[in-house]
Amino acid sequence: MAHGSSKVIYAALAGNGLIAITKFAAAAYTGSSAMASEAIHSLVDTGNQVLLLIGIKRSKRPADAAHPFGYGTEVYFWAFVVAIMIFGVGAGVSLYEGYQKILHPHEISSPIVNYVVLGLAMVFEAGAWWVAYKEFEKTRGRRNLIDAVRRSKDPTVFTVLFEDSAAMLGLIVALVGISLAQYTGIKELDGYASVGIGIILAGTAAVLAYETKGLIIGEAASRELVDGVRTIALAANGVERINELRTMHLGPNDVLVAISLDVADAMPAGDVEQTISGLEVDIMAAFPDVRRVFAEIQSAAGHAASVAAEQARTRAENGGTDPA
Repeated sequence: MAHGSSKVIYAALAGNGLIAITKFAAAAYTGSSAMASEAIHSLVDTGNQVLLLIGIKRSKRPADAAHPFGYGTEVYFWAFVVAIMIFGVGAGVSLYEGYQKILHPHEISSPIVNYVVLGLAMVFEAGAWWVAYKEFEKTRGRRNLIDAVRRSKDPTVFTVLFEDSAAMLGLIVALVGISLAQYTGIKELDGYASVGIGIILAGTAAVLAYETKGLIIGEAASRELVDGVRTIALAANGVERINELRTMHLGPNDVLVAISLDVADAMPAGDVEQTISGLEVDIMAAFPDVRRVFAEIQSAAGHAASVAAEQARTRAENGGTDPA
């Protein structure tokens, strides 16, 4: 795991921990529902950063007999747990708190305390957001934000970035709700602000769950890496064609490459071994994220036959129809 991922998480952990304590104190003193929702939001974010750090630590464990490819995907699992936490705890409690305040509205005492706390929270959150954004920019390249998130294989960075973005939006909603409740005298607006914060958290959780689900299931490496491996393989001595090339991320910086090659029929076995060994070295040298390369020597006709057999077996398992 990159050092930058941990740096982003520690920055967010420190900020959210201090902010949560301050918000809870302000919510207890003023009785603001929106402030209470924001306090819960920050508490959940603090817990989420701890979970991400656990995921990073556990993903670094070396491979063993039970997990021969290592534990890199653990970071994907814990990122998914974070999404569930945001939805179940953060959004759920905020929606409930807002609903109760709408049903049983009451005056906010000392609103100036809320304004001061929200202002300080915005400063702290902005600092944590900037750290996460700068780290995300290092891997973004020229892609737009949405495409970069979809292609990112390190959920720790974009999870913190999304959390901090949701936190900034939540602070704005809380500030607007408390201000309107004070100046219009409509006490229910504080509760509606809490509901708005819950909706923001639910949306954030849904996006994070969707993105991390793909990583847990298994995603291919970037197009640049795949094309690069293809170029290196075709340039190897004796390789006539690539029958098949598959890649999968076993962690943010751990890629598995499986490749089927058709080599010249007259090529001696010793030369084939040297070609495969050199191919693995060249691929790993060009792409440090590639940790394992499995190369299979197979004729084009033999590969086509195995593919046809696999497709027939799949159709049989699906009742004679191709899977959707």
